[in-house]
Amino acid sequence: APTDNEGRGEAFSPTDLVATALGSCMLTIIGIKARDSGFNLDNITVDITKIMASDPRRIDEIVVAFHFEGRTYSEKEKTIIERAARTCPVALSISTEIKQRISFNW
Repeated sequence: APTDNEGRGEAFSPTDLVATALGSCMLTIIGIKARDSGFNLDNITVDITKIMASDPRRIDEIVVAFHFEGRTYSEKEKTIIERAARTCPVALSISTEIKQRISFNW
C-alpha cells in the first residue's frame, strides 16, 4: 500500500496500476495508429500523475503528459495521435467521474 494509506510504499498500488495502464494503453494505440497511417514516432515519453480523493478514497484525476521530441509532426499526424490517445480502450473504460487531463507537448 502507498505510504499515505497505511503502507510502506514498496510496490505499486492498484490505483497506480490503473493510471499506468491508461498511459500504456494510450501509447500503444498511438503506435498502432501511426504505423497504420504510415508515419514513425520518435522519442516519445509520457508522464503520469495520479491524484487521489478521499471520502471515499478513490482516484480523482489522472494527468497524462506526452512529450514529443526529435521531429516535427504534421497537423494530420497530431490529430491522429490525439484521437488515438483519447479513444484507447482503457480511457473509454475509466469512469467519467475520474478526470483525464491529457496534454500533448510537441
